[in-house]
Parts: sequence; structure tokens; C-alpha cells
Amino acid sequence: MFLKSYKIFTILLILIVSTTAFSQTTKEVSREWVAFTQEIDVKTDKKVKFKLRANLKTVGIKSNSAATLYAWVKNKTEESGFSESVQDSVLKNPQWTPYEIQGYFDEAAEKLTFGAWVVSDGEFYFDDFELFFQKEDGNYEPVTIANSGFEEKVMDDTVPGWQQDVDKEENIIKVKGYTFHSSESKHNGKLALMILGNGVKNNPASNINTEEGFTPQIGTLVSMLNNLSNRVERVVKGLDIRQTDHLLDEKANRIGALIMHLAAAEVYYQVYTFENRAFNKEEKEKWEIGLDLGDKAREEFKGKPITYYLDIYKEVRKKTIEELKKRNDEWLEGSWPGSTMNNHFAWFHVMEHQSSHLGQILMLKKRIPEEENDIKLPEDKVDQ
Repeated sequence: MFLKSYKIFTILLILIVSTTAFSQTTKEVSREWVAFTQEIDVKTDKKVKFKLRANLKTVGIKSNSAATLYAWVKNKTEESGFSESVQDSVLKNPQWTPYEIQGYFDEAAEKLTFGAWVVSDGEFYFDDFELFFQKEDGNYEPVTIANSGFEEKVMDDTVPGWQQDVDKEENIIKVKGYTFHSSESKHNGKLALMILGNGVKNNPASNINTEEGFTPQIGTLVSMLNNLSNRVERVVKGLDIRQTDHLLDEKANRIGALIMHLAAAEVYYQVYTFENRAFNKEEKEKWEIGLDLGDKAREEFKGKPITYYLDIYKEVRKKTIEELKKRNDEWLEGSWPGSTMNNHFAWFHVMEHQSSHLGQILMLKKRIPEEENDIKLPEDKVDQ
């Protein structure tokens, strides 16, 4: 623990270098990046400036290969603290290069996290981490960093003194394609840290590709449609009925109703673009309430689990994909009778519509109160 009281500013800093002990359980995941960090508790009643320095070298293989130095201040409040990163990539300079981040934390700060991450295939080197806090006289005082020059050797893919990826239960996360090594290709001392990325897989959730089995433009359209629907499902799939049915106010829509609305709107464009017609009577009765929302939807769409709405949503998407597979890029340029938009724009609008309501769903989800605070007394009991 480091403790000092400055004469003028009376700044109190409490620094505890994190030395997290990992459990023995390891989980393997696929993604394009891996990180290592240290975390320091910071408390102050004034603004404090800091500097983070390190030397990086990247021998990349792919166009997106890069090593990134970063610092992030976590505040006690919901307001974001300082955050910055600087990047070394094969497109710039594959030689040892010094990088520096100048930042600050203040009375709202809780923790300072710093370290680095790498992306994609390549050899990524790190050496000579340094951290400084500014004193009252304007000079900077060094702060101790565990294994700052990586002279303690990497053992069993673990970097001594540094925290690697862990989940909420503190199980080690092993990212496929990445391994950690001590390297004699150092900037100072005897050793440096080298992260090797070899066969790192792209994350489909953050890439738009041309889906197989479709013509090129339709294949790209399908990739974008599925990316959005997967995000919608991921956001809502864990909700219980209370959360699914929560009503923010008398004019709002429940999350379950919004999922039904997304399904109804997609069916609407299925009918127009695939069959060149409007809803028939049966379809109108089935989908109109979900399409229009409002008072009828608030009354209709409640008391059902989120899986009820997601099953309908996924069944609608299944038909969309089946129908798009029957069509080609030329069809995208066509329109249906009386339309002022072509088929391509219609399905772009389906994505635009889903993206808009995804933002609404995220906002509504954040406004759901804790269960114990969500109990409302009947009006006749309020004054008793």
C-alpha cells in the first residue's frame, strides 16, 4: 500500500497492485483479441494526472494485426472515467517503439486499469511498462508495477504479476490461437513478453461476410440480417416474465411486444417483396396488433415468457432466409407494383427498423427495477 498526503492539495492515494489468484478451471473461447492487465485502487479528493509508458513491437501477418497499450479509469458513479489507447501495428513500424498515455483521475475514480491487448495473427512484443503519478510540485513520481519488464518468466502460458482474461467466477479464459511466451528479443534487460497469435479465428458476430448458398449481394444481406437478429436475441433471451412484461409508463411498449413487432414488420415485407401483395384477412388478424402496437398490444402481449416471442421471431426469420435463397441479386433491384422502393431498400429498412428497436429494447431493459422495488399496491390499499 502506498500512502501520501500532499501539503497543498491534500491528495490521498491508495494503491493496491492487483495480484489475482486464478482458479484451476480454464475455459476456451474463440475471438480475435486477447489482453493482459494490472489494476490499482485509486482514491483522491483532487484531480491527479498520470503517465503510462511501454515499448511495443508488432510483427504482424494480417492487415488488422496490432498491439494496443491502454489505460482506463473506472469511476464509482455510472459516469465514464478517462479511457485511452495507442496502437502499434505492422502498417506503422515493426521495430521497438515507445508509447505513452497521459491521463488523469479525480474524486469520482475507483480503479485504474492498464495493460495491453493484441488483435489477430502475428508476434506481439511488450517491454518496460512504467507508471507515474504527478506530485504537487508538477513532477511525476513512479508507481511500482509488478513484473514491469517481464524478467519473471512466463510459466504455463501465465504472465507473473499480470492478470490475464478471467470470467466473473475468476476461471481462466484461454483464447484459441494465442499463447504467451518469454522472449530474448527484448528492449531492455534480459527478457520481454511475446504474445503469439497463430490461426486466430474471426468472430462472426463482428464481421459481415457473404453467406454461402446465396448470390453475392443477397449473401451479404443475409449476413447483416442475421447479425442484427442474433444481437436482439442475445439482449433479451435471459429475461423472466416480470422483465418481459415490464411497462415503463402507460404509453410505452413491453419488451415482449417489441419482439412481436419486429416479427410482424418482417412478415409485412415478406408478403410485399416475395409475393407482391398486401396482408390478406387472416394475416391481418394475426399480425396487425403486433405491427401497430399501442393499447391493444399492451393488453395482448403480456403474461408470456420471452421464449414465446423469440420462437415466433426466429420462425419468421427462417422463412425470410428460405425465400431469399430462391432469389438473386437482380431481384434486389426490382420493385412490387405501386412501390416507390426497390426490394433491396425494403430489406435494408427491415434491418434499420430492427436496429432502431434494439436501441429501444436496451433502454427499456436498463429501466427495469429490481424485483423488490417493482411491487405496486392496489389503489384501494395505498392510503391504508
